[in-house]
Formats: sequence, C-alpha cells, structure tokens
Amino acid sequence: MTSPRVTESGVRTRTMQSLQRSLGRTQTAQDQISSGKQLRRPSDSPTGTVSALQLRQEVRANKKYSANADDAMGRLGTVQDTLKSVYEQVQRTRTLTLEAASAGGGSTPQANQARAEEIDEIKGLIVQFANAKYLQRPVFGGSTPDAAAYGTGGDYTGEVEGETMRTIGPNARIRVDVRGPEVFGADMMPDGTTPNEQQLFKVLDSLSTAMRTGDADGIQTGLQNLDKATETLNSTLSDVGARYNRVTQMKQSAEDRLMSVSSQLSDIEDVDLPKAIMELQMQQTSYQAALAATAKVIQPSLIDFLR
Repeated sequence: MTSPRVTESGVRTRTMQSLQRSLGRTQTAQDQISSGKQLRRPSDSPTGTVSALQLRQEVRANKKYSANADDAMGRLGTVQDTLKSVYEQVQRTRTLTLEAASAGGGSTPQANQARAEEIDEIKGLIVQFANAKYLQRPVFGGSTPDAAAYGTGGDYTGEVEGETMRTIGPNARIRVDVRGPEVFGADMMPDGTTPNEQQLFKVLDSLSTAMRTGDADGIQTGLQNLDKATETLNSTLSDVGARYNRVTQMKQSAEDRLMSVSSQLSDIEDVDLPKAIMELQMQQTSYQAALAATAKVIQPSLIDFLR
C-alpha cells in the first residue's frame, strides 16, 4: 500500500484552512463577549432559537398581563377609595336623619332646617364623588366618552350597558368598572315609568324636603330608603374589594412568571462571560501557536525567491 503523495502546495492549503478555522473560532468568542449573546442568529442553535422565540412570546404576554393589572388596580382603587368617601357621607346623613326623627333630639324647625341644608351639601359632595375620574374618564360612567357620569342634580348621564374588561392572565378577564346605577341606584324602576325612590340622590332630596316641611313620616320613609341604599353601597364596595384583591394576586403571579421566563431566556441567549473570556484566551493561544508552527513547517523555497 503506497502512501498518498504530499506536495508543498497541499501542505500550504491545509495549513491555511486550519489557520482560518482557528481564527474563525477566535472571532466567534470575541463576538460573544462583545454582544453578550451566545445566540446571535438562528444558525447558531436552531433548537435554541425556537425555544427563545417561544419564551419571548411568553415574556411579552406576561408584561401585558402586568400592565393590564396595573390599569385595573388604578381603576378599581379609584372606585374603592371613592365609595369609602361616599359611605362616610351617607353615614353622616343617617346620623342627621336619626337626630331629626328623634323626639328628644332637639328636632326643632330651625334645627331641621340646618340639617336639611347640610344634607344638600352632602348631596353635592356625593355627586362630585360620583363623577370621580381615572385617566380623565369617569369611573362610574361605563364607557361614556363624556367628562361626567352624573349631572348636577344627580341624574345619570353615563352608559347604561357594557362593561370595561381587562385580561390579567391566561384565560383570566376581570371587570374593572362600576356603573353609577349599580352603586347609587337607577333613576327609574325596571318598568321605565316609575321613579326609583331608593336612588341615593332622590333619597337625599326627599330627606331634605321632609326636614324642611317637618314631615315626620317622610323622614322615617327616607331613613328606610337610606338604609337600603347603604346596603347596595356596601355590597358594591365588597365586590370591588374582592376584584381588587384578585387583580393584585394575578399581577404578582404575572411578575413571578415573568422573572422565571426571563431567567430561562437568559440561559438560552446570554453568554457565560467568564467562560467566554477563557475560551477567547484559549483560542488566541491556539492561534498564536499555530502561526508559530506554520512558520517552522513552511519554509521559503527557491521558487518563492524566483517569483
């Protein structure tokens, strides 16, 4: 068996190819250190690229869930704080009504007149609360584009139907608004022709009128209607609080998942810097050694001097 013939040209060619491969590995290590990424193009790792794309999609989704949760918390937080303020004013109204209804409470016409005036002021304040805004939109107006949900007299002017929803997790949507009639009562009864006497603003008006006219029966009826309106207010406040707590939990879940997915993505895409620096040093040493060996193996020939 004869050995293959090795020519000087063949040695030169193979040597240059080996040097180019070594130089390419050095350049790859240098690029990874410069960019901080070990996955710079799909050809670097096809399977890693697929995993990275899926993880990036999940990162975007969880960022969106977290942003939606922030918006939901802002809206529900505004509703919750406003309803607490309304509740305080309603309780003050109840105290005034009890004083007016009490025979021993000094319920003179002058005192009732003062109470009626205070109730009028309370109504105006609650109307302002009913027009509370978040991001320049009334939180009790549904999806209305108007600047207010209630008129100065306490008439509802917002949207009657429709709900504002936010997606805060996979297959998790939550309502982030409360329409005025759900809290303060509808202006009309379900038949659409009879006024709703238990609507909070109408209750306040009837109490004020009853106190000014000395109508004891009217005061008692107003007190009963006020209690029913308070029950509706408490029920809504409880529901909003439960929704707020759920949003808080979903936001924390989204942030925890985002941290986990980001860590997985970093493991796939980001370079291990100490390892990459060591690899670069090894490749540089290997390249320098190859150059030195090549200089000894490939000596100038007579043909090189004749060229």
